[in-house]
Amino acid sequence: MTTSAQAVGHLGTDGEEYPDAYFVRLDGTRFRSTLHSQGAWNEAEQHMGAASGLLAHAVEADHPRQDLLPVRFSYDILGFIPGGEVEVTTRVVRPGRTIELVEATMSHGGRSCIRLSVWRLLRGETAGSAGTHREALPPVTDALPTTMTGRWPGGYIASLEGRTVREHRPGRAAMWLRAPHAVVGGEESSTTARFLAAVDAANGIAVRVGPDEMAFPNVDLSVHLVREPVSPWVGLDTHVTFGATGVGLTESALHDEAGYLGQVAQSLTIRPLPVSG
Repeated sequence: MTTSAQAVGHLGTDGEEYPDAYFVRLDGTRFRSTLHSQGAWNEAEQHMGAASGLLAHAVEADHPRQDLLPVRFSYDILGFIPGGEVEVTTRVVRPGRTIELVEATMSHGGRSCIRLSVWRLLRGETAGSAGTHREALPPVTDALPTTMTGRWPGGYIASLEGRTVREHRPGRAAMWLRAPHAVVGGEESSTTARFLAAVDAANGIAVRVGPDEMAFPNVDLSVHLVREPVSPWVGLDTHVTFGATGVGLTESALHDEAGYLGQVAQSLTIRPLPVSG
């Protein structure tokens, strides 16, 4: 693994050069977020999508296991995710030859803000019985280029490449998304980590009400995979449900360019926006 505090970048609107990466490594456990990681709800906050990719990257870098397949990534958002310098630590919670549980925690100023747990299972040969009733999404090349910046602000959303599969209606949409920048500048990331860097955007593609009307951030992100992604393009076939008591659920069938590969769910806290004036 190569590391670098610099990456080839581009000029932002403020004239400052930003690396073509979501994070820059400062040392073994410390990272600095870039403009591309900026959140949609608060410009001083990181977007969970970029942070998801970083935590997965840290697990792979600190605890490589080519014999095991990561099958569940469960992220808990413990509070505000500040932009700037953060620390990421990892540990093996449940070691094993065939089943392993690994944990990663992002913190800022000694306060934990995201915790990830990853189940990894021994690879096996089951091609003879493989199959699903899930239909693949139309290919990326057949989908129409689109952007989410008309509805959502922030550097992370602006960084995403998008393709529309099904036109948005309240609570229902299907899209292809890709986070095109490196997870960490100067470091090679797996396709899985790059794939996960775009998954959390599911909560923004099929909104029931506009983010200028209500806030509906997710407090978690749970990703289940039956295989590794073959490319960073994330296909999301998404439903959003709002309950009557202030909570909601975003659920998406996950696809890549080889077809269906899993599910993602996000629990939402639904809040009226403060009245200004």
